[in-house]
Amino acid sequence: MIRNIKGTKDLLPDDTVKWRFIESKIHKILNSYGYGEIRTPIFESTDLFIRGIGNETDIVSKEMYSWLDQGEKKLTLRPELTAPVVRSYIQHNLQSLGPIAKLYYFDSLFRRERPQAGRQRQFHQYGIEALGSEFPEQDAEVIEIAYNIYNQFNIKELSVRINTIGSSSIRENYIKILKKSLSKYKSYLSPISQKRLDNNALRIFDSKNEDDKKIVEDNAPFIFDHISDEDLNHFNQLKNILDKINIPYFHDKKLVRGLDYYTRTTFEITSKNLGAQDALCGGGRYDKLVKQLGGKNTPAVGFAAGVERLLMLINDDAFDQLDNIKIYISILGEQNIPDAMKIVSDLRKNTNLNINIESNRRSLKSQMREANRQKCSYVIIIGENELQSKIVLIKNMRNGEQEKIAIKDLNTYFDKNI
Repeated sequence: MIRNIKGTKDLLPDDTVKWRFIESKIHKILNSYGYGEIRTPIFESTDLFIRGIGNETDIVSKEMYSWLDQGEKKLTLRPELTAPVVRSYIQHNLQSLGPIAKLYYFDSLFRRERPQAGRQRQFHQYGIEALGSEFPEQDAEVIEIAYNIYNQFNIKELSVRINTIGSSSIRENYIKILKKSLSKYKSYLSPISQKRLDNNALRIFDSKNEDDKKIVEDNAPFIFDHISDEDLNHFNQLKNILDKINIPYFHDKKLVRGLDYYTRTTFEITSKNLGAQDALCGGGRYDKLVKQLGGKNTPAVGFAAGVERLLMLINDDAFDQLDNIKIYISILGEQNIPDAMKIVSDLRKNTNLNINIESNRRSLKSQMREANRQKCSYVIIIGENELQSKIVLIKNMRNGEQEKIAIKDLNTYFDKNI
């Protein structure tokens, strides 16, 4: 038997109902903030991610699915969506449509990492990118959106951590100090962090190695202590806005983003209910990326959030909001099938009901068992007597009551009774 590839997962009908619920709610929330959906191709030029993310990251060096196509062009299944969105922003000259482009996505991504709870090799993220504003109110809006989405799903034990890594002008001096602080521990670092210490020391903060994390925590100076007055003013304005709009947060000086294009604001939302792998969402300001990918100098800020981890935290009671009204059509007698199918066809055209029809010509008893198995709310029984009398028998599966309804009134019956 051929099975699905390790790190991928089939979404069965019971799963997709929940996914559609989540996706629909996220679309509604992001539209209410004035963001428009963008969908980019599932694969891109590998160079986009090398330039956008960097060779020293785990994503590029270890986790990407890349190949050469027949034209000897190197392609990659997208491992993240910020770079593709920025590529599209530049290519389609979206800055010409207005001073700020507010975009969001909900899509699948691919990374070859060790599968674990809430993390697969094909996974799904939603996120936003706001391009065009350098001011802290845009950062605050992005954080507010991320936080409010989790509130809308009634997620508990949330923690919002924020920091600023300052503008790029302070980076060079800070990295010298960082290298000096960590160089005496170089032999204790993992091989990849030893390499990063030489090539891009800030990316040591991205290490998942526990020994690396301990060394950094105990010995690395805070970048926050080296930011400029202008950077500090930007951060203080952000905190003031978050206070005013009642977004609880914790200033975590250890929170950084190790990629070259990140500047100033960084943030992360976690939940204790996820256990050790508690990250739900991460984001920040990336004022250098648009120019780095060939566009004009454009400030930007955004976040990305995992759908699988969100799904893990949503209480099953939340899905009670779904429309669970299901109708089962029981047809009795082979000769009655064409006329019964006509009734069902008209009902489908004139209502938005979830209607399932019996097509195995089983006994009424078997059909009622099937309706119960499917958790149908109503069964409509159509047989010889019903067709001759121009009525149908409707059984309410919730309370067991039955009533006869004229076929001509069937289209409006459920409007009054659901």
